[in-house]
Amino acid sequence: MTDHPAVTAVDTIAPELLDQARAHAARRAARTLVSGTSQRATLIALTEGAGMSDHDAPTAATLYVVTGTVELHTHDKKWLLNKGDLAVTPPQRHGLTAVTDTVVLLTVALR
Repeated sequence: MTDHPAVTAVDTIAPELLDQARAHAARRAARTLVSGTSQRATLIALTEGAGMSDHDAPTAATLYVVTGTVELHTHDKKWLLNKGDLAVTPPQRHGLTAVTDTVVLLTVALR
């Protein structure tokens, strides 16, 4: 018999994380779901208007919108992402702003 990977109920954790974000002064909360030598997956909750300021892009990453609407932006482009959308993060500096209360799953390939 083979071992099965750990399973995380994202739809259960997302509302709990959003409640934590609502109670936090920064209006955001995060929980790392997978952490290994080659990848990391982090669930991030942002309340409406909250964001992540511009930051350098990792080698490879995707952003999946679990719930809500978020704006992913670079210095010269913007993408509006809705529940169910999956986007490759841009290779240049970028930021994120919640248009509504939002939970996203960020998956990053580690070097």
